[in-house]
Amino acid sequence: MNDASCSFRLPDAEATERLGTCLARSRPVPAIVFLRGDLGAGKTTLARAMLRGLGVQGPVRSPTYTLVERYPLARGEAVHMDLYRLADPGELDFLGLDDLHAEADLWLVEWPERGEGALPACDLMLELGVDGEARRARLLPCSAAGAEWVDVVKREFS
Repeated sequence: MNDASCSFRLPDAEATERLGTCLARSRPVPAIVFLRGDLGAGKTTLARAMLRGLGVQGPVRSPTYTLVERYPLARGEAVHMDLYRLADPGELDFLGLDDLHAEADLWLVEWPERGEGALPACDLMLELGVDGEARRARLLPCSAAGAEWVDVVKREFS
């Protein structure tokens, strides 16, 4: 389904936050989003903006050390995962992914490649990269819901 992909240049952190807010407004339920990119590419900034856009109040912590942070939403729950510190996808067995999958309406997974084979399939792959002083975002749908999501973002964000 990658023919429906789109790319955006994000000149500053505020633009990354706007994209996260746009994604939050237009998200399908349930959804699994993989956030890929090098250190400092803006994955956590985007995830935080999405969670804020979904009404999460209070601190939105980076799950770098806890691996998983859970947030109540108006409808359901969001899970924000950062798998950077994983040495082996088998380590995810200790996180109770089956329970998370049953309970969470939205998954935001940073460094999904570190959990390859142990994670459920994503609906949207979001690749972030450094582009000089700016960032570059590429949205790749991985499901029909992801393709619809990208279409909405294209209309709203471009």
